[in-house]
Amino acid sequence: MGWKDTAEPVLARMPAVARPEGHVPFRRKLGWTGGILVLYFFLTNVTLFGVDAGAANDLFGQFRSILAGQQGSVLQLGIGPIVTASIVLQLLGGADLLGLDTNNNPRDQILYQGLQKLLVGVMIVLTGLPMVFAGGFLPADPAVAQSLGIGTGGVKALIFAQIAVGGVLILFMDEIVSKWGVGSGVGLFIIAGVSQQLVGGLFSWQGLGGTSGFFPTWFGILTGAVDLPTSPTDLLSTIFLGQGQLLALVTTLLIFGIVVYAESVRVEIPLSHARVKGARGRFPVKLIYASVLPMILVRALQANIQFLGRILDSQWASMPAWLGQYTSGQVTGGLFYYLAPVQSRSDWMWFLGLTSADPLDIAIRVLIDLTFMIVGGAVFAIFWVETTGMGPESTAQQIQNSGMQIPGFRRNPQVIEKVMERYIPQVTVIGGALVGLLAVMANMLGTIGAVSGTGLLLTVSITYKLYEEIAEEQLMEMHPMMRQMFGSE
Repeated sequence: MGWKDTAEPVLARMPAVARPEGHVPFRRKLGWTGGILVLYFFLTNVTLFGVDAGAANDLFGQFRSILAGQQGSVLQLGIGPIVTASIVLQLLGGADLLGLDTNNNPRDQILYQGLQKLLVGVMIVLTGLPMVFAGGFLPADPAVAQSLGIGTGGVKALIFAQIAVGGVLILFMDEIVSKWGVGSGVGLFIIAGVSQQLVGGLFSWQGLGGTSGFFPTWFGILTGAVDLPTSPTDLLSTIFLGQGQLLALVTTLLIFGIVVYAESVRVEIPLSHARVKGARGRFPVKLIYASVLPMILVRALQANIQFLGRILDSQWASMPAWLGQYTSGQVTGGLFYYLAPVQSRSDWMWFLGLTSADPLDIAIRVLIDLTFMIVGGAVFAIFWVETTGMGPESTAQQIQNSGMQIPGFRRNPQVIEKVMERYIPQVTVIGGALVGLLAVMANMLGTIGAVSGTGLLLTVSITYKLYEEIAEEQLMEMHPMMRQMFGSE
């Protein structure tokens, strides 16, 4: 008896959102998507009961925009458990240790989905327990413990229960969007979180002399309400790197432009219908073929490494200096320092006095971050393509099932697959590496609202793809026969 026969009674009975039996009208899809988005914003504002907010410490810090959660809320964990479970499954699937055919075998598809939910539950426990009980990142409020008469241990258990419920909720919210809405819940939540930061970075008005957004600050500069240094060097530094944020604005606009351009760069393979004369089309192999979503997996892996470092620092009183050195919860030396991603200009611009770190240490850290993101982006892009049915074999089968063929070639899945193998693997690697490079450069130069480079890349790419999906849905609404070509029925 194999592992599938042993695990099937459990995995096949995992709770799941029912799939629609037929076509879901476009307006209803928008309604489900909008409703889940409203629920997401509502849950991010539901604070955890029993937490001592004054002593709480955000464990994930700069990774917040990627993990789509909110510090101190029910969605404390965000999409972290989902992404970590996906990393484990992709690694197991890439090594062919699962033996699941998720493209053609319905039974294996059910087992894969059940296994993913089980792993998400495990990751919720493995992430939440140290956060509440070990690291002191969500300390219990003594006043609440005294008023309830259950002690700090009981309050901690209550806090863990709340973030566990939040982790389960975001899992099913993602599933609802994927089956009944437009796009994916994970992408939708990332867009929501990053958009909040971008809007705040552009328009927040906290006093003209304070840390206001880009437009209020420049309004103050032009009207003379903001005092500027008289020294030309200090003036340029303030305008470009300080309050003026001109470099951050240029970087943000540049990332927008590059991602939109990269999404439009593609190799188009001509197609023709086998039975309908004159019916022609094209299959686009985009430069960013695997999308930017594999970057979530790479950054989540880095976030988990830093999570481990901070937990070790909080529990290991005499942690070796070569492993990690921490000051006020921030890594300042050791292995975990070199493995930490470059998050802002203050991490590497030693020549402007923004950091006191040694230039050699900075160079090593930047080099490791670049290598991690470029190689990791390419590797996870390959895994993503193979596990989401975008590989040459799956694509060839989809084209065959739609009744299309490549002109000049026999109508055979193996023939179509060989043609696809000329483009898809190479473009996948190049696109994944390019996205990794862009993410690091955006982090190094800084963006509006202190959004991470990866978060900005994800937001632009996901929004672009969401626009394409909405256009596709509208096309299918106007021409129902197109649903068969898109595989929606």
